[in-house]
Amino acid sequence: MKKLIISMVLFSFAAAGIAQVIDNTSTRVQTSLNPGLKHLGTLIPRNIHQIDTSRWTLGCETIDREYADFNAYKEYLPALGIKRIRLQGGWARTEKDPGIYDFAWLDQIIDDARSRGLEIWLETDYGNPGYEGGGGRTLKGGFPTSEKALAAWDKWVELMATRYKGKVRDWAMWNEPDINKQHKPVDIADFNIRTAEIIKRIIPDARIGALSLASINPKFLEDCLQRFSDKGKLDLFYWVIYHGYTMNPDTAYTNVDKMREVVKRVAPKLKMWQGENGTQSEWCQSGALSKYPWTELTQAKWDARRMLGDIGHDVDSTVFTAADIDYRTTDFHNGLVRYGLLKTAGAVEGFRVLKVKMAYYAAQNVVSVFNDAVDLIPEYPCEVTCARALSIYGYKVKKNGQQVVVFWDKTKVPENVNDTTPATLKIKGGMFKSPVWVDTLTGDVYEIPADKMSVDGDTVTFKDIPVYDAPTFITERDSLLYEESARLVYERTHAKKQGQ
Repeated sequence: MKKLIISMVLFSFAAAGIAQVIDNTSTRVQTSLNPGLKHLGTLIPRNIHQIDTSRWTLGCETIDREYADFNAYKEYLPALGIKRIRLQGGWARTEKDPGIYDFAWLDQIIDDARSRGLEIWLETDYGNPGYEGGGGRTLKGGFPTSEKALAAWDKWVELMATRYKGKVRDWAMWNEPDINKQHKPVDIADFNIRTAEIIKRIIPDARIGALSLASINPKFLEDCLQRFSDKGKLDLFYWVIYHGYTMNPDTAYTNVDKMREVVKRVAPKLKMWQGENGTQSEWCQSGALSKYPWTELTQAKWDARRMLGDIGHDVDSTVFTAADIDYRTTDFHNGLVRYGLLKTAGAVEGFRVLKVKMAYYAAQNVVSVFNDAVDLIPEYPCEVTCARALSIYGYKVKKNGQQVVVFWDKTKVPENVNDTTPATLKIKGGMFKSPVWVDTLTGDVYEIPADKMSVDGDTVTFKDIPVYDAPTFITERDSLLYEESARLVYERTHAKKQGQ
């Protein structure tokens, strides 16, 4: 579907007294990519009110420790197209003095997010140093251990579940407990059970994600799940959550596949959810995947590959994170880290948004096509001939059966160049008549000429199709909502005038 629009969406930040812009023009992202195909137009972004995206989540983390400010970037969320956001409950921020609770900070965020049409995924963490043996309030902080602190934890979880019943259905357990090496699988599983039982007692239909492990270690996962099983508590949980940062996003899936086998064997009813992953947009001194010369281009490539690799493995996916984070008072993270889809200033400057990064627009493009309107085709029957190793996944559009095949060069860490390699894709049962080639980073749509496609029985072959280290996909031209290129509009209008 073609639609001609030239628009800029302007968001006013009343509190900050400034205005920020999300660029919806066809040139919102420009790179050096040259696929050698005729440019037809650019994808039109779709917001959360236009599509359903139950497989995607956007991270809005660390607000509990005041390392980021939801109010600084909230206006940018609906336009991204991802409906569910991840929040952290923040026991230590809510109960600064024992027995005195102030949920106002979290109330405001949850109520504001829901008013925008967003859904909440609420995580139960971290500890509270206000109690002796209360655990730490930052990443790597230990679980509460004293009898008094554990009772206070139970009370906080109970109050939070009661307060947000009817507002929050999706919950998660303590974030990355396995980073603290004192936490063994049995400790993590038992603390998950303790917390989940409180939530389920108050919200029987709650969907709870278990574990939230930093690692993608199949044996560690199996030990945790086996503990759930031995205690007859698997039914408390809906998902099993893992993170697992890797420099090359595609190398994670060897272990993810092994973890899937564990889940199938020990806890077959549980769904898998990648609960936190992303990379930075520049060199940063701390955090996962730090001390590497990332750029906005390589961040966008990394995020798009992680997103589409996840759902290609039938795993729900979380993008980390909405905005940059200004970590303080922690040894592992120190200073500004640039994982955000939005570049933001630090705490001293009120976390104000400085710019919209390329990764924001790439995520917009991904979710505008790969959403609840398509179904994954398991073991997509595509034979590839290429000098590079590819990741490749196929989807079917629910309403009409049209296909979408997405692919990229998976061999390396995303690079800061856009060189392409030709590939031949032979698809058994392929359904294509007027195919186009689409780049997820720019959203640009290109025509695939007739001499690059052949049909033999039920097999469609695409020859000399450009491939690079960011996801691109082939689908039917009329299945896309895109803005026709200004050049094509001009050429058509000029030709009509000459014919008059």
